[in-house]
Amino acid sequence: MVAFANTRGGKLFFGIKDKTGELLGLTYDEIQTLSRELGNTANEQVRPTIYIETEVVKVDEKHFLICTIAQGKNKPYKTLSGEIWVKQGADKRRVTENAEILSLFQESGAYQADAASVNNTSFNDLDSYAIDDYLKQVYSKNLDGFGANAEQVLRNIHIMNQDDKPTLAGYLFFGKHPEYNCPTCMVKAVAFFGNELSGTRYRDTKEILGNMPQVYEKSMSFLKANLHNLQEEGASFNTLGMLEIAEDILEEVVQNALIHRDLLRSAPIRIFIFDNRVEIISPGALAGGLTIEDICNGKTYQRNPFMAVFATNALRYRGMGSGIVRILEENKNITFEYDDSGKEFKVKLWRWIPDNVLLSGKYTDKVVLSGNVSGELSIKQIIVDKLNIADKSSVNDSTINRMVDILSFIKLNAHCSTETIAKACGLSVENAKKYMQRLAKINLVIVEGGNKNRTYNYNLDNDEIKG
Repeated sequence: MVAFANTRGGKLFFGIKDKTGELLGLTYDEIQTLSRELGNTANEQVRPTIYIETEVVKVDEKHFLICTIAQGKNKPYKTLSGEIWVKQGADKRRVTENAEILSLFQESGAYQADAASVNNTSFNDLDSYAIDDYLKQVYSKNLDGFGANAEQVLRNIHIMNQDDKPTLAGYLFFGKHPEYNCPTCMVKAVAFFGNELSGTRYRDTKEILGNMPQVYEKSMSFLKANLHNLQEEGASFNTLGMLEIAEDILEEVVQNALIHRDLLRSAPIRIFIFDNRVEIISPGALAGGLTIEDICNGKTYQRNPFMAVFATNALRYRGMGSGIVRILEENKNITFEYDDSGKEFKVKLWRWIPDNVLLSGKYTDKVVLSGNVSGELSIKQIIVDKLNIADKSSVNDSTINRMVDILSFIKLNAHCSTETIAKACGLSVENAKKYMQRLAKINLVIVEGGNKNRTYNYNLDNDEIKG
């Protein structure tokens, strides 16, 4: 019972033989005795009290008792001897580490990690200019403007605590170098070739450091630099293209990861950009017992309330629970993955191309960069089909994947030189030439100009493509 209440809840089944699963059933007297003992145990043998529900079901003329224990709201739950248990897979384990016990208190709202002080720090570790900018925005005056009350103001808004040490929220939001004392409170960002985390090649990688506003801005810059800007059909050459994943969607997900991450877990936020998706992974499970269904319906729980206040005043964060609802209405190509172990929460933003952008033709009204979305053919499938028709020599997967990278880049960047393609796709110029010759042979690119000023374009006029 304690393990269920401290984790995600669960059910106990009575009348089924352990190990074998044989359906034995229970007598009326056994059901009455078990129900009474379960109630007594939940009330008298556990602290705080666990509330349970029991139900009798009938299967094959046999009766069984089911006891449901919900996830508790007053964690941690303990036995009378003070033991704390949690579920781990099909088993349970005893909790003894202070950090994990604090995490249980945090889930119930009895402990706020962002209010804790940061050891070995002082006001000198904070950026006074950043604090002044914040105070001017909120109170229309800087710190000096509060005169003798300045220190109390910093305590009141939880930048400093009563011991005159920076709170974790204050240090992360206004610190000069938060990475010095909180080295995992950073963002690791990688843009991969392909769609696998196990890939060894990447287009771009960064460790993003700084206080929260800086990390937010740098994370957005990384995303915008490694996603495509798509030009609408019929737009003039000088028209600024639209980001393939709307900027306000990226802002919402990045801010949620920064603000709601579990500060008790020593792990960075990760941003992974693949050919077919963006993943933003935040340490820690959803706070306050929320489920994916809850957040999709606008429910919210602030694990780090003081950081949320700072973000509401200084960033574009609103904290009302409407952000997830709004971005799902704007873009259905978003999925959430919840780690039952409580280690991480993942948002997947699938890269998409609007109906009025890019190609139309024989294959599909929307040609996606990779993968297979809603039955649409990917560039990879187009290449494979054409190689089977025009090039009977065997081609391995590595070669095809290289061709996908190149064609994806050319499709969104007109008049590319060999050198530009080689740099963008991590190839030597000589190898890039060989791949371009093969793509030209199967009529997917057009070669323009002579040897010295040769460029390549995606073949929009190919009769086979346009049908």
